[in-house]
Amino acid sequence: MKFELHSKDTQSKARAGKITTDHGVIETPIFMPVGTVATVKGVHQRELKDDINPDIILGNTYHLYLRPQTHIIEKAGGLHKFMNWDRNILTDSGGYQVYSLSANRKIKEEGVKFKSHIDGSYHTFTPENVMEIQRSIGADIIMAFDECTPYPCDYNYAKRSMHMTHRWLDRCINHLEKTPLKYDYNQTFFPIVQGSTYKDLRKQSAEYIANAGAVGNAIGGLSVGEPAEEMYAMTDVVCSILPEDKPRYLMGVGTPINILENIALGVDMFDCVMPTRNARNGMLFTAHGSINIKNLKWADDFSPIDEMGITFVDTEYSKAYLRHLFTVNELLGKQIATIHNLGFYLWLVREARKHILAGDFKVWKEKMVKQMNNRL
Repeated sequence: MKFELHSKDTQSKARAGKITTDHGVIETPIFMPVGTVATVKGVHQRELKDDINPDIILGNTYHLYLRPQTHIIEKAGGLHKFMNWDRNILTDSGGYQVYSLSANRKIKEEGVKFKSHIDGSYHTFTPENVMEIQRSIGADIIMAFDECTPYPCDYNYAKRSMHMTHRWLDRCINHLEKTPLKYDYNQTFFPIVQGSTYKDLRKQSAEYIANAGAVGNAIGGLSVGEPAEEMYAMTDVVCSILPEDKPRYLMGVGTPINILENIALGVDMFDCVMPTRNARNGMLFTAHGSINIKNLKWADDFSPIDEMGITFVDTEYSKAYLRHLFTVNELLGKQIATIHNLGFYLWLVREARKHILAGDFKVWKEKMVKQMNNRL
């Protein structure tokens, strides 16, 4: 993987760059739609490619390991072939899912024993087998196995967990070196900064991760319920330490406003279920604010879903029609809303990139944050 920095904003820490992998170019800043179980929920790969047009999507190690299972993906020739996606894929390592299964898992130095949410069967993730699983899945970018701490989190617990994440990182690196590639393209490994919302721990973790010398780095353990101000403070601390010549990926973030504020702090890559999950609940994001399409006020509004027309659904359907689909619980409504939201997120990061290159990012960002804060 190669990363080139094209431009730095003079009034913030925002950057525009380019990542090149064996599956193509990723222009940054970028948003990665979440394709948890080898599908971005409710969207055909053709719509994903032609209408939403992301350079990279995300898959989930925990979910793919349980279903369809690693041997099936391997038999298909890797995740790209299995789901018919010829662009980039990143897989997370399952650390976040382990965090969200708090009632059904035991964390030890060796790894994590957890109970499947599907059938109650027991499984163990270790830094070593998670590297093997990600080799089999075959994503272009693979993540270190870490522990994602909850919020709020006791300082001593956060400290112990961070040190364990660092020890797990060393085990991931050692094992990865001994685990050959399964397919005819390269994989790139990113370690993850932890440390909860404690500045000294974040600083320590960022230094440890920077010293690992990986090609790219990730920031984990944020967007777990902490106030946005704390997220920004931690991102700022970490970005000031992580190397400038490598991409920075903030995991699981966030709202359109969160994304712009974190771009301003020096983040290059994002993923979040918010555009898809909120779409399925009738919430649309637009450049002028958010819309709850279920509200009665849209019942006879025959204007386009979004006059900006970022994707085909925006001008092909009216707000009244989309509201009707939600009212009668028609699946098409959720699909339309999902395509709209993902299209908007990709438009937003690409506009951010344009404004970084043009040198007026800060002014544009402040205008957008104000606009997007409205409830329409």
